[in-house]
Amino acid sequence: MLSRYMVGAVAARTGDEMSGPALLVTGLAVTGSPVTASWLLAGLTVSAAVGGPLLGVLLDRVRRPGRALAWCLAGYAGGLLLVVHALGRVPAGAVIAVAVATGLLGPALTGGWTAQLPLAAGGPERLARANALDSMSYNVAGLAGPAVVGVVAAMSGGMTATLVCVALLTAALPIAWTLPAHERPERGTPRLGASVLDSGGRGTSIRGELAEGFGAIVRNRALRRATAGSMVSCCGLAMLVVSAPVLAAELTGEAGHGALLLAVTAACGLAANALMARRDRPWDVVLGWATAVLGVGMALAALAGSFWIAVVAAAVAGAGEGPQLTALFAVRHREAPARLRSQVFTTGASLKITSFALGSAVSGPLAAYSAGWALLAGAALQAAALAVLAPWRR
Repeated sequence: MLSRYMVGAVAARTGDEMSGPALLVTGLAVTGSPVTASWLLAGLTVSAAVGGPLLGVLLDRVRRPGRALAWCLAGYAGGLLLVVHALGRVPAGAVIAVAVATGLLGPALTGGWTAQLPLAAGGPERLARANALDSMSYNVAGLAGPAVVGVVAAMSGGMTATLVCVALLTAALPIAWTLPAHERPERGTPRLGASVLDSGGRGTSIRGELAEGFGAIVRNRALRRATAGSMVSCCGLAMLVVSAPVLAAELTGEAGHGALLLAVTAACGLAANALMARRDRPWDVVLGWATAVLGVGMALAALAGSFWIAVVAAAVAGAGEGPQLTALFAVRHREAPARLRSQVFTTGASLKITSFALGSAVSGPLAAYSAGWALLAGAALQAAALAVLAPWRR
C-alpha cells in the first residue's frame, strides 16, 4: 500500500507544484498582463488558509478519507481547467475568483494526503521510514514541477503545461480513492454544517471540531513550537525562492540561472531525506538543527561573491530544508491525536502557505533593492525560528 501511496503522492504534489507556475505562464500569455498573471497565482494560494482547517474536519469525519481526497483532486483539476478556459473570455476578476475557490482545495494535496500516511504505512514501526519517503515526495515535486512547466511551456505554451498538470492530478485520483479507511465506522460521513455524535454520544458541530483542531495545536507544547517555528522558517524560505533569480542575475547576468540554484536546493533536500529514511531519530532535535543549517545556507548565499559559492550555499540550504520537513511531519504524526490528525496537518499546511505568501510579498521589494539583503532577512527569520524551537535541545 505504501508504494501506491507514494506514486499518488508524487503525482498529486508534482501537479500541485506545476499549477502555480502554469497559471502564471498561461495568464501572462493570454492576457499580456503581469498583474493579472500574478493575481491568479496569489488567488490560488491565499485561500489555503481558509480551506485547510475545513478540509481537515472533513477528512477526520469521514470513514473513507481517501475518497474525500479524490473529490478534492477532481475539484482542483476542474478548477484549473475552468480558469484557463475562461482566460480572455470573461472579466479578469471572475477568473481570479475561480482561482481563489480552487485554492481552497490546495491543502488536500499536501497536508491532507500526508495525514493519511499512518493508514498506508503498514504499522507504527514503519512510520519513520514512510515519513521520510513522504517528505522526499515534496522534494521530487519541488524539483520536477517547475522544470516540467518550463520545458512544456517552451515547447507548446502555458495551456499545454496546465493540461499536463491536470493529467498528473487525475492520475493520482484512483490511488486516493483506494486509500485505507479509518477504524472508526461509527463516525459516518455527515453533511458539512451538520452535527454528528462522537464516541461519547455528544453532538459536535463543525465549529466545535475546528476549535478542537486548533486547540490540539495550541495546547500541545511540541506541536505549538513546531507549527510556530515552521511558519517563521517558511516565511524566510520564501525570501530564498524570490531572491534566487535576482542573485543569479547579479552574479552571472542571467536570471534564469536562479532556477539552477533552486534545483540544487531541492536535489540536496532529496538526498538528505534519503539518508533520513534509514531509521527513527530524535525529531525535535533534527527540526532545530535543520533550521539552523537552512539559515547558514541562506547567510552564505547572501555573502556569495561568485555563482559557484551561491551553488554551494544552495546545497547547504537544501541539506537543512529537506530534513526540516521530515522532522516537522514526524513531530505531527507523533503528537497529533488520531481523530484530529487531518486537521493538524491541513491547518499546519495552510499556515505555512500563508507564511510563504507573506514572505514572498515582503521579499519582493527587498530583492529588488538587493538580493543579499533579502537573503540576510531570510537568514534572520531562520534564527528567529530557531529561537522558537529552542527547547529542541532537550
